[in-house]
Amino acid sequence: MLDKIDRKLLSLLQKDCTLSLQALADAVNLTTTPCWKRLKKLEDDGIVRAKVALLDPEKLGLGLTAFVLIKTQQHSSEWYGKFVSVVEDMPEVLGFWRMAGEYDYLMRVQVADMKRYDDFYKRLVNGIPGLTDVTSSFAMEQIKYTTALPISS
Repeated sequence: MLDKIDRKLLSLLQKDCTLSLQALADAVNLTTTPCWKRLKKLEDDGIVRAKVALLDPEKLGLGLTAFVLIKTQQHSSEWYGKFVSVVEDMPEVLGFWRMAGEYDYLMRVQVADMKRYDDFYKRLVNGIPGLTDVTSSFAMEQIKYTTALPISS
């Protein structure tokens, strides 16, 4: 169970994972050793999965975001395994979810432009038999984006 100190550490890390151990310890009124032990436990328990840098897709020439909704009539374990394997090898896919509702799957795709999206789309539909509907929507403006989870103190 997470206590108030753990939640504060997680909130701080979500904002800036480059904070030093000393800065984190000071922020939660601990010395470095107990702070390090807490951080280690959060990592060992899988709560902290990775520490990454968030990059600006526009500045890297990857300014087109597409949300791809997929329907299929295929639901066997074998088909699902192949589908997941193909999608995992597509670096443009930044998020991939199995859904409840009208569509079976949702992808978030990041590419440079419409030509690159078309290349991705062709690889997707040609690489996975059994897709019955692939619908794409394109983001015009990113209004909010965060990776920070809403952790209550």
